[in-house]
Amino acid sequence: MTGGSEGTIGNFMHRNLEVAPPDTTIVEAALRMREKSLGSLLVVPADAEGRLSNRSGIVTETDLIRKVLATGLDASLTRVDRIMTSPLLTIAPDRPMLDASHLMETNHVRYLCVAVEENIIGVISVRDLVRYFVDSEGGPIRDLDNVYRPLSVLMHTRMETIASERTVLEAAQTMAEKRIGSLLVLKAGNIVGIVTETDLVRKVIAARLTTRSTSVGVVMNAPLIQIDINHTVRDASRLMAEKRIRHLAVSEDHKVVGLLSVRDLVKMVSVRDKPRFLRSS
Repeated sequence: MTGGSEGTIGNFMHRNLEVAPPDTTIVEAALRMREKSLGSLLVVPADAEGRLSNRSGIVTETDLIRKVLATGLDASLTRVDRIMTSPLLTIAPDRPMLDASHLMETNHVRYLCVAVEENIIGVISVRDLVRYFVDSEGGPIRDLDNVYRPLSVLMHTRMETIASERTVLEAAQTMAEKRIGSLLVLKAGNIVGIVTETDLVRKVIAARLTTRSTSVGVVMNAPLIQIDINHTVRDASRLMAEKRIRHLAVSEDHKVVGLLSVRDLVKMVSVRDKPRFLRSS
């Protein structure tokens, strides 16, 4: 498939690759993610020199939570090559951004490696897709500008919660079981914050906190960042980018009525355009 040059992956991908050797420990990976404000690391053997191989992979915050924290593995001893996703899911730089959206949605991932032949030249993330679709002058996201309260169309009204006194181990296990990236935190029955995969990676694994004794209230984000349901999709995207978050509470009359994620902002695009993608792929 082809697309206009302004809407191709090569124009939005990140070329500065953060690469870790296979023997990197989970704690070391978490520290690197925290230091660089990253959600993933490429795992590439030194002798591969940035080329694709069956020993290459990617490790994400989700992997660290679901495969390590939730299962009780020792993060200081477990290596990234034990939990990484391999082989790498790749896409060419001249493909349209819509194709990246479909591949992510189909494979339930937030990152794709961009490759030319056997060379890894970049990474494209779901945040990059949001930046493209939301800021484009035309397209599916802009169509929602004419929809009454578009955030109500995209948000999840079923919100998973956890009490602030529960442990981070329980939070990780709930995220893994529900296959979600965040939990709203309750105290005395009221929503007081949110705990996310990023929090567990940067504040628990990287800090070497004890998962069975550290409470969710210690690592949650509070106060909860909210957006009124009457705001636009662009407003929500810009607020997420400004606050460097992937989850946003949606409120109505000062009451939280839903939760919106970065993936929700582009999922509608993928679903709407899927028939064309299947015909052309």
